Amino acid sequence: MSYERLADLPLTVDSVSTEQLERETSSDFVRVTTTVMLAGQNGDGQHVSGLGEDVTYEADEHDRLAETGLPELAGEYTLESFSETVADLDLFPARAPDREEFRNYRRWALESAALDLACRQAETDLASRLDRSLEPVTFVASTRLGDPPTTDRLERLRERVPDLEFKLDPTPEWDRELVEAMDDAVGAENVRILDLKGQYEGTDVDVPADPELYALVLEGFPEAVVEDPALTEETRPLFDDPDVRERVSWDAPIHGREDVEDLPWEPGWLNVKPSRFGSLESLLETIEYCEERDIRLYGGGQFELGVGRGQLQTLAALFYPDAPNDVAPGPYNDPEVGETLPASPLEPPAELDGFRWPSA
Repeated sequence: MSYERLADLPLTVDSVSTEQLERETSSDFVRVTTTVMLAGQNGDGQHVSGLGEDVTYEADEHDRLAETGLPELAGEYTLESFSETVADLDLFPARAPDREEFRNYRRWALESAALDLACRQAETDLASRLDRSLEPVTFVASTRLGDPPTTDRLERLRERVPDLEFKLDPTPEWDRELVEAMDDAVGAENVRILDLKGQYEGTDVDVPADPELYALVLEGFPEAVVEDPALTEETRPLFDDPDVRERVSWDAPIHGREDVEDLPWEPGWLNVKPSRFGSLESLLETIEYCEERDIRLYGGGQFELGVGRGQLQTLAALFYPDAPNDVAPGPYNDPEVGETLPASPLEPPAELDGFRWPSA
């Protein structure tokens, strides 16, 4: 198992610190995240650090973290014992988070920082430790279409990167005219993923189950993966066809292997967002479970602003490089479309260091 190749890596932590990041996004909100740094020394006595990124969505939670700091974690561990230690800690001491999954997000920040530091202290990197090669990473651009929705941003992105493919979030405002306009503007076959966001509850991005919308996009984009439908009495019949079911992917419900096993049918696709899993062990266990069953995977992002984006790209390069990965470099999330944008696929760095891959 992949995790067994990492679990016994020694880890020495001298100190823990955080730094808050902030940036406007193309989805009309200010994204705030926190970089977590674990500092230590390698075998030569040189100072090294491991980085992770807390992608909790509530900005107030990052402000509270800046005030309280993280628990004292100085000490000697293995990666496995560090994970066990973090699992027992309350990483939200000021108050319980609004959403329980935020606990996984913060835990992942610490576990990914620990993996980065442990690899650096051992003077190795994740690819070498797993005995896997880094492959060029195919990515799609995830974007919203505005209010009211138009193809304007899609066309601007395509002007910069002519063969760009997309992950889009259908909303009740979509109609047949818009779907036809998208086909004319970028080609329906270049819309690789449609995120219905039917599995979210109590968030700003919830989209209620809508059989008319589902039927519209299933017909209008016959090759696209359809992510997170809400299965109701009205929508479930749309997914009775095995060929349609094979196109369905799951994201929000997946926090570990058990969640994959509990899905209404064995999936054709899964969106892998490492922060949802919390622990490195759960992430790698789920990836291997899916590999054994030929469940196709693609990477998903959470508007990372720092090291987290490169870590998503690293995992994609190791495990699912040819998929429609929602791990586009940060400039794709900027409010305005830049004059130059990196094209897919992303070439891996000549040398990987620890668990980091600088975003293009």
